[in-house]
Amino acid sequence: MEKSPDVPMSVEELERMAAVIRCDIINMIHEANAGHPGGSLSAADIVTALYFRLMNVDPQNPGWPDRDRFILSKGHACPVWYAALAERGFYDRSQLMTLRKLNSILQGHADMVKTPGVDMTVGSLGQGFSAGIGMALSGKLRKKDYHVWVLVGDGESQEGAIWEAAMSGAKYKLDNITVIVDKNGLQNDTFVDDVMPVDPLPDKWRAFNWNVMEIDGHDMAQVVEALEKAKTVKGVPTAIIAHTVKGKGVSFMENVPKWHGAAPCDEEAIQALKEIRGGTN
Repeated sequence: MEKSPDVPMSVEELERMAAVIRCDIINMIHEANAGHPGGSLSAADIVTALYFRLMNVDPQNPGWPDRDRFILSKGHACPVWYAALAERGFYDRSQLMTLRKLNSILQGHADMVKTPGVDMTVGSLGQGFSAGIGMALSGKLRKKDYHVWVLVGDGESQEGAIWEAAMSGAKYKLDNITVIVDKNGLQNDTFVDDVMPVDPLPDKWRAFNWNVMEIDGHDMAQVVEALEKAKTVKGVPTAIIAHTVKGKGVSFMENVPKWHGAAPCDEEAIQALKEIRGGTN
């Protein structure tokens, strides 16, 4: 297995790693001929900052009891999670090309039994956040110092379970959990506002007694600053509303509903990798 990279990374190093992870996402989904590129690309900067700057984890001991926890509640975007885990050293990068294949450790939705580094099996939207609340409460009761990070989608925020979990987080003063909303404005095959508007999200989270920050989810300096600040907040949980672009980094995928769950063909994959590596978008 390749050596795990040195962490924590600088902002510039994180930006380069985010580009590597975006390339991994394209390559994985192209090889599998299935997957969800749009929401994986929109979350790449956030997930990169967590795994290569913020989170206290041990790739050689994924079940370390005192590790920070991460849950990708928008579980269909698991290619970004798988890529980050591989690049961080939880398993060999060659595993990425087995995405969605029979007997692979990398299935269409993450499985905590099969995949090293996955703390919660995900799939049904809204459920991952509730599990994160449970992990944070458990940490408080056992006087543990770990932090729980949960990434949810803005379309996912239509789920009632999200707001039930939010109530619990505030009631139990879980300052050891941070939820990041990947607010890319799209869901499945259309736009969030056309299905069920969720705005004003910041006001809603404040009404549920959470500390709230808003950031550009593709400005790595802003992402890092917000995540680091969230760990210092005491007495209340924190919600970070990250304004993102679905399909970020690939011009023909950005803000196009089709790329929620479509795989690029050969020519599209070549063009996507060229744009990401060249930083043209």
